[in-house]
Amino acid sequence: MPENDLSGRIRKSVMTALPKGLKTAWWLIKITVPVSLSVMLLDHYGILSLVAGYTSPLFSRLGLPGASAVVFITSIFTNIYSVVAILAMLDFPLREGTILAVMCLISHGFLIESAVMKRTGSSVMRMVFLRLGSSFLAAWLLNMVMPGAMSEVPISVAGPGITLVQALMHWLSSITATVLKILVLVNILLIAQQLMEEFGWISAINKPLGPVMKIFGLPRSATLSWVVANLIGLAYGSAIMIDQREKGRMSRSDADLLNHHVAVSHSQLEDPLLFLTLGYALHWLIWPRILMGWLAVWVRKLELHVLRTGR
Repeated sequence: MPENDLSGRIRKSVMTALPKGLKTAWWLIKITVPVSLSVMLLDHYGILSLVAGYTSPLFSRLGLPGASAVVFITSIFTNIYSVVAILAMLDFPLREGTILAVMCLISHGFLIESAVMKRTGSSVMRMVFLRLGSSFLAAWLLNMVMPGAMSEVPISVAGPGITLVQALMHWLSSITATVLKILVLVNILLIAQQLMEEFGWISAINKPLGPVMKIFGLPRSATLSWVVANLIGLAYGSAIMIDQREKGRMSRSDADLLNHHVAVSHSQLEDPLLFLTLGYALHWLIWPRILMGWLAVWVRKLELHVLRTGR
């Protein structure tokens, strides 16, 4: 292949992907910034802790301390980085911390990620209930199978008070880094996808992963989106999912099946690695979500079969 032809194809791929990348990144930023500001204010004024006070009895039934409710609710509205920071501050025992970490890995970032899944073909309420149900089911299973017994030592939330100005400055620093990450990652992903399409590399991914997709009950059209969601997460990987839908490479029904899996099992690389800093075992953070994702898809397929056949 002549060098000028190669560079021309690369340049064409970049110029094709950039407008889509900027459009998708702007859509994500418009959701992320106001949501994160609202959560920061709710947290600063103690609203999240107030809500957690009502939900802590539910966590007690799983053998988790009352402070678990604060961590879990924070994860729903924020991200895994916040969860790791809170768990480090609370100094949870490894067993309780691992179970809570799995719950948060399944049910973090509801508002932003639900918007992504709605755009690619799934019901927001269904995804919310799926993730909540999977979180508590995973916690129940882990409580049954993990060695050791639950600690009965009460753990309380105690953090230094900061002023609203300090909270706003911390939020501004955090959201600036997040916005830059969205702009860079989304555009890199779409450029990489366009290059793969231009040079016919997507089939090289689809073929070897075919048996894996079959086990999970997922269509081959969802392979690339599944890989991206599992490597870097649902929010950043949404650029690929949205583009695949808009190009007609993945039907609405196929995207819905994929969402049932990745809603529960995504970012299997970066997010679990963050918990290694707390001493948690990596395998406990990965396989429960894979199991829940597998179960979610096959239950959905059974439901669709019953609706079609009437039995």
